[in-house]
Amino acid sequence: MIEHADRVLDRLRRGLPLVARPYAAIADELGIGEEAVLAVLRHLDEVGAVGRFGVIVDHQTLGYTANAMVVWDVPAEAIDEVGRRIARCGGVSLCYRRTPRPPLWPYALYTMIHGRSRDEVTARVDAIAARCGLNGVERQLLFTVRRFKQTAACYGRRTTAPTKNARGGE
Repeated sequence: MIEHADRVLDRLRRGLPLVARPYAAIADELGIGEEAVLAVLRHLDEVGAVGRFGVIVDHQTLGYTANAMVVWDVPAEAIDEVGRRIARCGGVSLCYRRTPRPPLWPYALYTMIHGRSRDEVTARVDAIAARCGLNGVERQLLFTVRRFKQTAACYGRRTTAPTKNARGGE
């Protein structure tokens, strides 16, 4: 790893400051030059560790308070194709495969779907099922009852103590 990488990554876990030159602000905060921050980011891009920077939206603040993990009992030979189809549908924030545990838990395909109401989420799931040819496939909608933590994925070694953010996580 290159110089200052741990400190820069640790600082980036809290997001970019909303200023005209966010990398300069981070550099000032860390007591290093802006070029050092940019060098870390270039290095991460070059080695393929960072694919993109994006905004993490707190969907509940925007009114999307109905959230459901939808589990699908898709035949093993169809999961890859069905997963790709579902992943292209609007309103799906996660789509992944897990190992089923039959007979009690036959579900291998998991999706996370958000909406402003349970009815909206249910309608979206029905539309996804119709669009992806899954009307006859067993599924369960597991609605969120209470959110204990929601943060972006965090990788690597933390060099500072976690801080509580507005979303209730680290």
